[in-house]
Amino acid sequence: MAGKRQRGGRTRTPDAVTAQVAGGAAALVPDRERAHAWALVVEGAPQSHVDLAAPDHLGFSYQRRLGHVIDLVAPPGMPLRVLHLGGGALTLARYTAYTRPRSTQQVIELDGELVDLVRTHLPWDRGWRIKVRGGDARAGLAKLPDSWADLVIADVFGGARTPAHLTSAEFLTAVRRVMRPGGDYAANLTDGGTLAFLRGQVATVRAAFTEVCLAADPAVLRGRRFGNAVLWAADHDLPVADLTRRVATDPHPGRVEHGQSLTAFTGGAQVVTDATATPSPPPPPDAFG
Repeated sequence: MAGKRQRGGRTRTPDAVTAQVAGGAAALVPDRERAHAWALVVEGAPQSHVDLAAPDHLGFSYQRRLGHVIDLVAPPGMPLRVLHLGGGALTLARYTAYTRPRSTQQVIELDGELVDLVRTHLPWDRGWRIKVRGGDARAGLAKLPDSWADLVIADVFGGARTPAHLTSAEFLTAVRRVMRPGGDYAANLTDGGTLAFLRGQVATVRAAFTEVCLAADPAVLRGRRFGNAVLWAADHDLPVADLTRRVATDPHPGRVEHGQSLTAFTGGAQVVTDATATPSPPPPPDAFG
């Protein structure tokens, strides 16, 4: 298990743990500011941040925004059934288990070698009801029963890009099948520049759900910087005001688009289908510099 080591009465920051996984070169990099925290980096792209001593600490902005969704979908502490498409270092599954005890969670992660790396060096509490399944996210959806999940979180990246088959209307149909009536869907996406990919994803999600909002850094929403954006969708009213307050007071403040402002942001983008789907754009070389 990764952790700090003592030498001469002083704490020494451990070395990074590296491995070759299916998705490429992976590294668990120690956080020099937090004694028990690590970042997962795959092919140079930061993917997850985990604090083993504080599972409710979310170090990355996009994780904080997904954490707000987890906090707001139900009364505090209420157990949930959560399906995570994409595992990474299981940051959000750990957060859910810690803040909502007795929750039941399924994680579908394609990269089995990555799961082994995380399980070995960043183990999670064995008492948490977290089951990790190997395989493709969309194929894994087909194996789950109808109306199983209270919340589905899509956070899938291969080579720092969301695969095309996880961006379409047909994919969302498969997601809706496993969601209970009144359930919620959230997705972490990346884009920059013209934001054509993100606008298409907003249009696609809005066609599938009656209520949708989008949270991101203002610079990302203006196309000035490549970065993450979090979509939250449901067939019930969303607590947009509460989410807006939380996002605005994050360490790196963001903005929430909803209603008319989200319509304007979408700009007439068309719904994405399996026939027209493309992966999310690759990050620019300096995106994570």
